[in-house]
Amino acid sequence: MNSKMLQTPSQTVGPYFAYGLTPKQYCYDFKNLVGNRIVNSDKTSDVIILKGKIFDGENNPVPDAMIELWQNDGVNQFFGRFGTGTDAENHFVFETIKPKSVDGQAPYVTLIIFMRGQLIHSYTRVYFSDEEVLNEQDFVLNAIDLERRNTIIAQKKEGFYELDIHMQGEKETVFFAI
Repeated sequence: MNSKMLQTPSQTVGPYFAYGLTPKQYCYDFKNLVGNRIVNSDKTSDVIILKGKIFDGENNPVPDAMIELWQNDGVNQFFGRFGTGTDAENHFVFETIKPKSVDGQAPYVTLIIFMRGQLIHSYTRVYFSDEEVLNEQDFVLNAIDLERRNTIIAQKKEGFYELDIHMQGEKETVFFAI
């Protein structure tokens, strides 16, 4: 038996995001297991676009983060992945279906952020600004200090929802210990 301990991907930092997890996006000749277009907008009218940027502690856009979106509203269970390095503005972009309310909770998706300098990924939720009534009743959202709740509420714009993720600093996004 080999007694040498090897590092897991979560314990390393490097380019494995590109060729291991988002290869097509970075023009590698490997098959993507999952991408950022989670649903086919030609087949459903419920599609939303969620986009934003990841900012570091100095408020600079992170050009090489990877974001996973997890969604389960009891009807739809989706998973997507996107790296910020192929968008000229360093955005992440997901096409999905807006989640439904489950047990009176406000609709939300979970984002998991992987990036350089982070040995453990960060978890956050994305709520939606046009769900005011359910947002006011959501027990998880209401457990967050009022002045910080807006860090996880995506703002509805014309044709998409937008939420920027700030890893540190005055605008730091609320992250969850999981």
